[in-house]
Formats: sequence, structure tokens, C-alpha cells
Amino acid sequence: MKNHGSVFEYARERDEDIMRAYLEQIESCDTIYLPQIFNRVVNMPSRRFWVSAERAAIVISSMMRGDNLQRMRPTKREMFREIYRRVLKLRAENPEMSIYEMVFYVVQEPAPKFYLTAGSAKVIIYKAKKLWHEKRRQRLQRLRSPR
Repeated sequence: MKNHGSVFEYARERDEDIMRAYLEQIESCDTIYLPQIFNRVVNMPSRRFWVSAERAAIVISSMMRGDNLQRMRPTKREMFREIYRRVLKLRAENPEMSIYEMVFYVVQEPAPKFYLTAGSAKVIIYKAKKLWHEKRRQRLQRLRSPR
């Protein structure tokens, strides 16, 4: 569980990756139906697993001690199970590596999906679009203002 006020360190990169997937989906559609688009976006391959190596190492260590992650949201549980599967494979090939080293390597690999709900993707996309429009408006105001 996140602490109140904590900020996700990879938010900007994750948001850019989600926007890439969103734009790909928009460009590939004849008819745009946003609920369907958001659902497709979260199931598209992602550049990496959007979790810090530190958090993933804590969860993977817990899983190795038998935690089944029942209290975790289904999408996050699915993500950590995929990371765990890859860590076990890497461990078989490199038994000398620490859990943190293995997790650090795995979370930077391409992920099969974003492991978000369509609703979460919608919020991220709308925030990113709002920020883009605000920056564009500010640039235009600077160009129009006399110097």
C-alpha cells in the first residue's frame, strides 16, 4: 500500500507509454468508442512493468515466503505473478543473483500489458491530454504577447 502523499517515480514515462498506446488505438479505428479504446489500451504491450524495483522486490520476496497476494487488486496481483514467474526463470538460470538484482532486471523488460483498469487508463489519458492542452495554450499566449 502506498503511503499518503507518495508519488510514483515513473509516472511521466508510464503516461507517455499509455498515450502512445492510446494514439495507436485511435489511429487504427474507423469508429471511436472510448470505453472500448481504453480497454484495448490497457491490454496492449507496455514498454516495461510500471512498478519500482524496490516495491517489486518486497512483493516478490513476500511471494517466495508463501504470500498469495489475496488482498491485492486483481490487476496488480496479475502483474506481480508475471514478474514472479520471470524471476523464478531467471533464478534457475542465474542462482547467484540476488532477488533485488533479478527483479531490477525483470521490471525493465517489456510487459505484456499495462496491468491497469480501463478506468485508470481513462483518468491518466484525460490528465495527460489536459496538461498537453494547457502547455499549448501557454505557448500560444507567449507568442501572442508583445515583448
